[in-house]
Amino acid sequence: MFLAIGAAALGLFFGPIGTAIGRRLSGPVLTDTSSEIEEMGTQVTAEMDDLRRRLAEAEERLDFAERLLTENAPANQLPGGAN
Repeated sequence: MFLAIGAAALGLFFGPIGTAIGRRLSGPVLTDTSSEIEEMGTQVTAEMDDLRRRLAEAEERLDFAERLLTENAPANQLPGGAN
């Protein structure tokens, strides 16, 4: 019985579970993150360009709507100024 428990414990310690526990206890593994940072910078730049384009389009639409509102007389008023 002790032999079976010992074999199971060795299997856990030296198997994938033991390896995962060992990696977890040893702390984070530092990898080359310069390429990841460069990739994130490229993504952020692309997103910023998209947001700028969308903001410019929204500003154009707002300007157009403001021009339309200031050019035309209100449609709910009677001609001649009578209410």
